[in-house]
Amino acid sequence: MRIIVVGTGGVGGYFGGQLALAGHDVVFIARGRQLQALNERGLRVESDHAPVTLTEVQATDDVTAAGNADLAIVAVKLWDTEDIARQLTMLAAGGAAVLSLQNGVQKDEELARHLPSESIIGGACYISASIESPGVVRHNGTLARIIMGEYDGRSTDRLRAIGDAFAGAGIDAEISDDIAAVLWRKFVFLVGLSSVTSATRQPIGVLRAVPATRALLHEVMAEVVDVARARGVRLPADYAAQQVAFCDTLPEQMGSSMLHDLLHGRRLELPWLGGAVVEMGELAAVPTPANRILAAALSPYVQGSPGAPD
Repeated sequence: MRIIVVGTGGVGGYFGGQLALAGHDVVFIARGRQLQALNERGLRVESDHAPVTLTEVQATDDVTAAGNADLAIVAVKLWDTEDIARQLTMLAAGGAAVLSLQNGVQKDEELARHLPSESIIGGACYISASIESPGVVRHNGTLARIIMGEYDGRSTDRLRAIGDAFAGAGIDAEISDDIAAVLWRKFVFLVGLSSVTSATRQPIGVLRAVPATRALLHEVMAEVVDVARARGVRLPADYAAQQVAFCDTLPEQMGSSMLHDLLHGRRLELPWLGGAVVEMGELAAVPTPANRILAAALSPYVQGSPGAPD
């Protein structure tokens, strides 16, 4: 397949690297020092599970110059979604499927404001990966999974073709007939982990061991579940409790990408995570006091710290 990976950070670098290694025609979209490193030295994925070394890759900062494709994988930060959607219009018009592996539950709604809804495939990924240095992506642990699906629940030829391509590249990929519920299940956990680790500047091991922060984690997640159920998403009423129990299985030092960004003075995805829960709660007349307080506490850092490195 010809695949354009839009955003070559941890997620795009890992999955794009596996697909390129398997022989697919992959074009990486990047910028700054990452783009320079890709063009000069290629891409390396440091992983105990699935390492990759590509001495030469196709890389550019211009989506429109990448040509046609069968699939565009969107892996940029959420604040870049609208800009990227506009750049993908020609690809989508040419028949490319668009699969976003971004965080959040509103990403595809944003894409659909600029792209034909039929071009969009819902997707969620589960992985801990980040840029270690320009041109080098570090994959932590063994988890590297994608769940995808058509929003109408159908199993289509393009889904099966993409699934086959992923499987051939050693990527654990699953097709779901209820991708909206999949995205919200991830969102419940992600909002809880992101907001509470960031507000406390502590990893999950500390949060789950302290009764007050453990209760806060549950409260934040429970509010997300309430919002989801008010919007017609099929989640169990006790799903937040299930996710807190899941947190007991995680490595003690596990944090969140938002905490990592906060500690490095970078921009935060808060408006699309905890902030979005507050907004959606207001629209659905669902109270979200815990999310509201944490979003307010973190709001001074949303644009990053002055003078922080890129």
